[in-house]
Amino acid sequence: MTSRRIVSNEKNILEKDDSNERTPSASEKSSIAPAVPAPVIIKLLGFTAAMVGGPIGVYFLTVNTIFRGNSTWAGATAAFTANLVLVAYVIVAMKEDQSDRIAAEGSAKKKR
Repeated sequence: MTSRRIVSNEKNILEKDDSNERTPSASEKSSIAPAVPAPVIIKLLGFTAAMVGGPIGVYFLTVNTIFRGNSTWAGATAAFTANLVLVAYVIVAMKEDQSDRIAAEGSAKKKR
């Protein structure tokens, strides 16, 4: 028994040429605005510096001054500091998301 070959004139997903659909035409200008606003990048860099410098600084400040050489307690304090920075970042991100949502709702009400 022979198998039947299916002949199709349609192009499959790999054969289609999508390059014309994604590129803007010569009369249109492409957007060169950054994908992420600058204040968001600044906040991220600030929290990154706090996440790196905070726990290390707290460890070395407390290991000999407060805990008198007990590195276990100084390490626990550094871990606690890292968790504080993380929680602060989550709170700031949630507040920023809420403010964006409120601004979007306000502009939607003005359009009505």
